[in-house]
Amino acid sequence: MLLLVGGKTLLAQPSGLEKRPNIILIMADDLGYAELGSYGQEILQTPNLDAMAEEGIRFTDFYAGVSICKPSRESLMTGMHTGNTFVKGNFLSQSEGDFATPFDLIGRNTIAEYVKDAGYRTAMTGKWGLGGAGSGSGPNSRGFDYSLAYLSQMNAHNYFPPFLWENEKMIHLEENRLPEEVNDNMEGAQRDNAGPSLETQRTYSHHLFADKALELIEKSGSDEPFFLYLPFTLPHGRFEIPDDSPWTEMQWSQTQKNIAAMISLLDRDVGRIMELLKEKGIDNNTVLLFTSDNGPTATANRFFDSNGPLRGIKGDLYEGGIRVPLIVWWPGVLEPGVSTHVAAAWDLLPTIAEIAGVEYPADEIDGISFLPLLLGNEQPKHEFLYWELYTYNYRWGNEENTRPRNWLEHRAVRYGKWKAVMPNIFTEQNAVMELYDLDNDIGETTDVSALHPKIVQKIEAFMISNYNTNPYFPLRP
Repeated sequence: MLLLVGGKTLLAQPSGLEKRPNIILIMADDLGYAELGSYGQEILQTPNLDAMAEEGIRFTDFYAGVSICKPSRESLMTGMHTGNTFVKGNFLSQSEGDFATPFDLIGRNTIAEYVKDAGYRTAMTGKWGLGGAGSGSGPNSRGFDYSLAYLSQMNAHNYFPPFLWENEKMIHLEENRLPEEVNDNMEGAQRDNAGPSLETQRTYSHHLFADKALELIEKSGSDEPFFLYLPFTLPHGRFEIPDDSPWTEMQWSQTQKNIAAMISLLDRDVGRIMELLKEKGIDNNTVLLFTSDNGPTATANRFFDSNGPLRGIKGDLYEGGIRVPLIVWWPGVLEPGVSTHVAAAWDLLPTIAEIAGVEYPADEIDGISFLPLLLGNEQPKHEFLYWELYTYNYRWGNEENTRPRNWLEHRAVRYGKWKAVMPNIFTEQNAVMELYDLDNDIGETTDVSALHPKIVQKIEAFMISNYNTNPYFPLRP
């Protein structure tokens, strides 16, 4: 059944739901699969996220769009895997440090545009990373009524930025404009060991993002549902934080304390959101989703075992680079439990669209809604999941550098229990596909490609059929 609301075609409300719920999507930055207690973490403490997992559905086999931030965000926002996204790797330009996703050129809508069509008020706070002000690819240009954000992923490395963007207009944070000599002294290894003392008088961007999110929820009414997208920057490097508690007394390096404190702060603010939803009495009519944009950094993984049994880190297409947490919390609607359903970031667009009740072009995207699973119904499944990752040449343009601007470096496929990885495509002339049986080898330690040539052949055919080139990301330099 279809409904017509404000000239837009909407789906009938899913069976069992009295009205369209509020939707909050939180995406951490570089949070590893095993950095939450509910996913096996033994050092760090995440009581609020663990409670969220206990009261909701915890997915064991959920994947990011890819293993670095910009293409992963485009995948999530558009419902496309990286064979079909326009941006397939980080890519610098002269526009505020980033290459804007050309939404108009590729004719794709974002999650926010779909739910706005369903009558949702839309807002985001955090790291956008898909296009700057005036590009036509900023958040307010792509469906958000309100935004407080880093537009550039490069600027988001600084947790005490001299400016942010509110509704795509620059706002200056004068207290963060430190003398040049202090900035110089805080670079590199010196920054890692400096501690938080010089940072306590400045404005920490995450505090602004979290407080604004809480303000938006507090001001929300019952007459109009809201969609709130929170791509928080924690715990991405530089690993800056004004207060390293509750880890201050640990005999760790300052970097280790800061990473732990950033994850504790992230957990605290998820808890604040959950508590506010309960106080307002809207928790039973709010879907809260929590995930990460890719796997952890090497720095975090070495000390906190951030990926548990998984191989690889951020930048890899082994499981550790792309398998991430997904927790869905929806009190009174979901039956709490653990799901082994295999899903990916590009499934979030159709899932959220169906929750909102808005029609979307299911035959034009790669995602499959997992709302049926959430409501206890029969769930369609992917036959394949696909990733590809380009490496950007940060020395491109230097006279002595002869390499191209970027190149295809890794490809991967999940096919049932099978995981295929083709690494080092550019750097090795005879790169070959590796095959792993995840049911028996979740750590991807034993390549069994020689034992299963038909599986390899089928996956190779799928890879070939799912690659789409564009001038910025060519198959061959």
